Amino acid sequence: MLFARHFLLALQFFSRIPVTGRLAAWVGYSPAMQRACAAHLPGVGWLVGAWAALWLSLAAWTLAPSPWMPWVAACLSTAATVLLTGFFHEDGLADVADGLGGFVPAARALEIMKDSRLGSYGVLTLLLTICTKLGCIALLVQQHPGRAAALVACSHVLSRLAPLALMCSTPYVGLAGQSKAVDMLGRQLEGKDFFTGLAWAVPAAALLAWAMPLWVVAFLLLAAAVVAWQMRALFLRRLGGITGDCLGATQQVAELALLLTASVALLHLPQGA
Repeated sequence: MLFARHFLLALQFFSRIPVTGRLAAWVGYSPAMQRACAAHLPGVGWLVGAWAALWLSLAAWTLAPSPWMPWVAACLSTAATVLLTGFFHEDGLADVADGLGGFVPAARALEIMKDSRLGSYGVLTLLLTICTKLGCIALLVQQHPGRAAALVACSHVLSRLAPLALMCSTPYVGLAGQSKAVDMLGRQLEGKDFFTGLAWAVPAAALLAWAMPLWVVAFLLLAAAVVAWQMRALFLRRLGGITGDCLGATQQVAELALLLTASVALLHLPQGA
């Protein structure tokens, strides 16, 4: 039962899915529960990914005769996830881009990242990221429509394991009241928290292994791991640690890496394979 309560608390924090009334009273709240719920971030990815796959499949089915179908399906699927998550991770990506776009000291970068205003680095990064994501999804729908929905769904799960890895291995920077990560977690997570997230992610990897060749799945997982490692190295070098914005940025870049790797790998795979 505690597992379910932690998951519902994660759902309340990482998405706009309402957990209210008697259900919220049953879930409860404590600082310890708030820290524990972060381990269920990939579990939230299952709901977000299923929602994205549903809209992708509906658009592909209803608009199949149209040559614009792949792009419309990609746009609808992406818009559905943004509405469900409240632009949560994209906001972190934009803030990190603004803070680290220029070569400023760590203290100044943290100040820029806390600023709610969006700068040119953030705007351009968001534009390029979303456009590339749409292009990858559209290409997947066009080339391998049977696999596209599974890839989109699983990318939301696996990409959320990347920020969890950072939470378990990287110190937090900033002060209480100034850092989302510090306010939410209070401390670095433990290895057991990562294994909880891994339990959510393994079925996603298994689903991909069922839907496509194992070498493609291996490349996907390698791409996500390399991105997480490089993002961690960047944050340690530039900031000395991570903030909540860094976690959102890592999720977005990992998701993009998964989709881009899949679209490139499957482009050279026969449609019947």
